[in-house]
Amino acid sequence: MEQHHVDVMVIGAGISGISAAAHVLRDQPGASLVVLERRARVGGTWDLFKYPGIRSDSDMPTFGFGFRPWRDARILADGAQIRQYVEDAAADRGVLERIRFGRRALSANFSHETGRWDVEVEDETTGERESYSAGYLVGATGYYDYDRPYRPEFPGEADYQGTLVHPQQWPEDLDYKGKRVVVIGSGATAITLLPAMADDAASVTMLQRSPTYVLTLPKIDPLTSVMQKLRAPARLTHKVVRTRNIALQRGSYAFCRKYPKLARKALLGLVRAQAGKGVDMRHFSPTYKPWDQRLCVVPGGDLFKVLKSGKADIATDHIDTFTADGIRLKSGEELKADIVVTATGLSVRLMGGMDLTVDGAPVDVTNRVLYKAVLLEGVPNMSLVIGYTNASWTLKADLAADYTARLLAYMRRGGHDIATPVASDGDRSQFSVMGEALTSGYITRADKVMPRQGTRDPWKLWNNYYRDRAMLQDAAIEDAPLRFEKAGRKTGETARAEEPTRAA
Repeated sequence: MEQHHVDVMVIGAGISGISAAAHVLRDQPGASLVVLERRARVGGTWDLFKYPGIRSDSDMPTFGFGFRPWRDARILADGAQIRQYVEDAAADRGVLERIRFGRRALSANFSHETGRWDVEVEDETTGERESYSAGYLVGATGYYDYDRPYRPEFPGEADYQGTLVHPQQWPEDLDYKGKRVVVIGSGATAITLLPAMADDAASVTMLQRSPTYVLTLPKIDPLTSVMQKLRAPARLTHKVVRTRNIALQRGSYAFCRKYPKLARKALLGLVRAQAGKGVDMRHFSPTYKPWDQRLCVVPGGDLFKVLKSGKADIATDHIDTFTADGIRLKSGEELKADIVVTATGLSVRLMGGMDLTVDGAPVDVTNRVLYKAVLLEGVPNMSLVIGYTNASWTLKADLAADYTARLLAYMRRGGHDIATPVASDGDRSQFSVMGEALTSGYITRADKVMPRQGTRDPWKLWNNYYRDRAMLQDAAIEDAPLRFEKAGRKTGETARAEEPTRAA
């Protein structure tokens, strides 16, 4: 089997993968680079999900790339807009022609002898296997399982005679016009589906076990609109609005964590103002503190508008059992449903399920920590892109991409073949990098899949843009826990076996 060699291989052509490839090509335009993508188009998550109303739950000036202005004054964008934006960025940066679609990376082994990754790939359109080698590997698949969503089994489900659908597997021909719809869930997907389906469906009910904090954002950003009317350059508008939004994200999160009672009072007060006097606040009053789970945002208060119109409603209860024509709740109430949408969340899988080995030895990701939240302990020449859970994903993806490009340039200048972060046992905690900060379902499920949280710098993941920017963009690449070497000098060993030399 012929082996294709590249300097850099990126796994995934979603937001993270396009950002990584664009940053590498910016700093090393002559580098050979390939992006492997299982799907037939660019976009990742935004090409996968097809449910009605799919949109971002982060503002676009920060959810968009730092290197490509988001020119629309709308704060949130729909899925098709985002996918097209990502593809346009890939085309403009010379990434699009380097993507090989329909390719699934099955396994990757790093050899200290050669200083390269050997990657086995399947062409899913033909079933044929392909062999690649790469000097550096970027895992940019996110952490969702694209094949299997999270889908609990409900009592009596087999008796239900209607249609069951998960948002991740939405049938393009699903006709819900004039149908009674129940959406199980209270997260961003459920809150998006309710107003998106309300005009066509006979009724839409959001069935939740417990409420979520909901925050209304205006549809149009006033500052962007003003700057556009003044004909300010697009890049200046982008920079000003993005800087403001980063500060607002970080400030609001810090406020909620420091003053949870005051934040709760403010958030619930805003809900009352939007929903009107007749609102039953038990549907919007979570038992947890603000930002124990991610806030849900709604553009222009669309959720509250359909609730006040009577086109949709909310039930806060537990499922007793499915029946032939709907769901019976613990309270005894019955919800009739022609269609039940199980917006129950996502399953978590790292690196798209690819098997990872170093010199033939399997890598247990769940027992490793991340160096500067980008490099995996003891694994040479690999970046792992994990975006923020408490801010826009892309803010962190861009920082990780910039750091990766800087690291590669440093290695090239210094004649280094291999870079490996080395930690000690005391550097890792019992929590995963996601399991301590938030309590959302997919976050807690990730504990069994994700790397460990570190106990101190540079191994601790802070989810703080300003701190990460100083660490990833401003700090020197050279650092005691990061070991550099030539290929062929450590055959059969892993750098993790060594104790790191700490800087004084």
